[in-house]
Amino acid sequence: MKNNIRVLLIDDNENVIKLVKEHFSSHAVINIVLSTTDGEEGYKLIKERQADYDVIVMDLIMPNKDGLSILEDMKRDNIFKKVIVLTSYNEDSTVRLVSEYGINYYMLKPFNVKDLEKRILNIYEVKRKEFSAPKDQKIELNITKLLHSLGIPSHIKGYQYIRDGIYMMYKKPSLIGGITKELYPEIAHHYSTTSSRVERAIRHAIEVSWNRGDYDLMEEIFGHSVDYDRAKPTNSEFIATVADKLRLDDKFVKL
Repeated sequence: MKNNIRVLLIDDNENVIKLVKEHFSSHAVINIVLSTTDGEEGYKLIKERQADYDVIVMDLIMPNKDGLSILEDMKRDNIFKKVIVLTSYNEDSTVRLVSEYGINYYMLKPFNVKDLEKRILNIYEVKRKEFSAPKDQKIELNITKLLHSLGIPSHIKGYQYIRDGIYMMYKKPSLIGGITKELYPEIAHHYSTTSSRVERAIRHAIEVSWNRGDYDLMEEIFGHSVDYDRAKPTNSEFIATVADKLRLDDKFVKL
């Protein structure tokens, strides 16, 4: 579990904000680091302060911008953060609509702050289990050696991200359809960064690889999926293709 879970709280009710802040004021793990009663200001914080918080806790009804609009804008701007909705709205249509945006929990007001605490901790308990599970050392070694052969230096940020991404794709091929919604966010949470930074760092690592990697190995791995002379693979193509080759045939790993 994360040692410090930072929460952005958006609620038009000042009493709710006060109650939540008081409850977590001396909490060992959860900290309310940002808060506002205005939806427009809330989205500004969401967008501009992504590195400063981990979880968004927000109401649906707020002045200037409601919660649904915030979720829509997050989707449009590719902002992938954990979200807990606190609201008095209990209509089935609203619950279904909000759920389509992949929120983590939907809690009805009035609520017990202890329940909110459990929900926040549960999010990161799940992540802790996913990342603390023992990895297959042989697969990790194969990935590491292959990345070195492909010209990706271990000192750049994207190296660790792309290594974890390939491992995750190797173990769970269905992630090919959830690179931006699942893989990037999971890596970002693990390293306490943002999905957009993970995406950019991986893209940079691929660019480095494409300029300095083993040409013959590139052709061997990517020849059927991308045109080496025309364009480098996308992040998704790179991660999925390498994971697939590792899964199907160890001859692509230079041991």
